[in-house]
Amino acid sequence: MTDILKGLKLVEISAFIAAPLAGLSLAQMGAEVIRIDQRGGGPDAARWPLSPEGESLYWQGLNKAKRSVQLDLRHEDGQRTARALVQDAGMLVTNRPDTGWLDYDRLREHRPDLIMLAIRGTHDGRGAIDYTIQARTGLPFLTGRARADAPVNQMLPAWDAVCGLLAASGLLAAERRRRETGMGGLIELSLEDCALWMLGNLGMLAEAELGPARQPTGNDVFGAFGSDFATRDGRRVMVAALSNRQWHALTEATGTTDAMDHLARAFDVDLTTDAGRWTAREPIKLRLAQWFSARDHASVAATLTRHRVLWGPYQTITELVRDDPTCSEANPLFARVAQPGAGAYLTPGIPLDFGTPRSPASRQAHPQGADTDDVLSRLRPLFAQS
Repeated sequence: MTDILKGLKLVEISAFIAAPLAGLSLAQMGAEVIRIDQRGGGPDAARWPLSPEGESLYWQGLNKAKRSVQLDLRHEDGQRTARALVQDAGMLVTNRPDTGWLDYDRLREHRPDLIMLAIRGTHDGRGAIDYTIQARTGLPFLTGRARADAPVNQMLPAWDAVCGLLAASGLLAAERRRRETGMGGLIELSLEDCALWMLGNLGMLAEAELGPARQPTGNDVFGAFGSDFATRDGRRVMVAALSNRQWHALTEATGTTDAMDHLARAFDVDLTTDAGRWTAREPIKLRLAQWFSARDHASVAATLTRHRVLWGPYQTITELVRDDPTCSEANPLFARVAQPGAGAYLTPGIPLDFGTPRSPASRQAHPQGADTDDVLSRLRPLFAQS
């Protein structure tokens, strides 16, 4: 944990990914983040994956470095206490319906400069989650070898991640405005809009509007050269060349420079351009596949690394954790931390490196509800005012 955000306070009333990720991002940079859940645990309290002891690794992962408070939010006393905590912090992020006791105008009665970021499913207030947003974006028809009758969702909740990180940025931007002007405000952020924002920024919406429509291309890197190849011992690797330097590195490593020159003449394409390499990707892959299939993975890895080719091995998550030094304590991102009810396991801090050591506190998840008494004891004077 760094102290970049020391002194910043945030209350988080949330569940699942986007809002907890926003709180986590700020907490791991030194903000004091208090997550409030319903007494007995929120809807994600036992969400899979679970530790062998039955603890939610999902919950622990998204709630490191936070203080965990549980209140009876179904009744006025619990709601009143939550409002007092929000009043003290001056900042709130939530993906719960912001009505009733969570209505912004009601909350700001006791804190006129309150900053509140409300995450919604869609811009018009309908419910949605990452997996339903994925379906609407059209990307499942472009993923892998998807067919018109068999769309494939990606398993990474990418839109939740985009939304959570954008929410953290929005909170910091609003806090800066408050410091300069004294103004708080309600910030509304739609999960669906986060997906549409990214698709638009990547040119994909304009491409669909202007045509032609993109088709699924498996593991090929669209509009450039990149694909996967099998080695002699049954492993697979991904290689890519997004610049001429990278293309030259790949052809030199594989000894295919002359073959690629011949291919360019035979197909009348310019392989010094992304467009040319994309157009000729199938014959290029045939030439390269011969080189990869004649060598074991270890030899391929050594050669590609020596020539500074952009490449990566296909491996399972188990292999990543067991065998890859980038996912180990050799990487300063990680430490092995004893988490409550789950034992010690490899736990990341925040990837941002501010030039100061990451403390164990940035990786530690508190037991659910463990901070309730301590947090409330410090804020009793506020309860009488709220």
